[in-house]
Amino acid sequence: MSNTVNESAIKKLKLLFTIVDRPKGEFYLDVISQFDVNCQMAMGGMGTANSDLVELLGLEPQKAVILSVVREDMMDTVMNCLEDKFATIRNGKGVAFAVPLSSVIGVNLYQFLSDNRIGREA
Repeated sequence: MSNTVNESAIKKLKLLFTIVDRPKGEFYLDVISQFDVNCQMAMGGMGTANSDLVELLGLEPQKAVILSVVREDMMDTVMNCLEDKFATIRNGKGVAFAVPLSSVIGVNLYQFLSDNRIGREA
């Protein structure tokens, strides 16, 4: 009985924002998805530097903005992985930050977002 209670315990969620060069967007979607992330969305964005500065620094002005719902207990692991990828992947630099989600409407939606479905095969 206690095993069932632990599996269905409430886990806090965070909304992770990851901003990377657009050509690396798919790569980072795949990286984040390996951490029990069931909900992600990517959209296009533009950097704020003017075109002269972008050209001088060799920056990619088009960005991918990735929104991911991540369990709070996985955040340190996800952030450490992203930090490692930002430092080691060629042209893979980016920015990542998270904000807490204070509420979710519906038990089924919460269970999906937290990857906490009852009866799920381990």
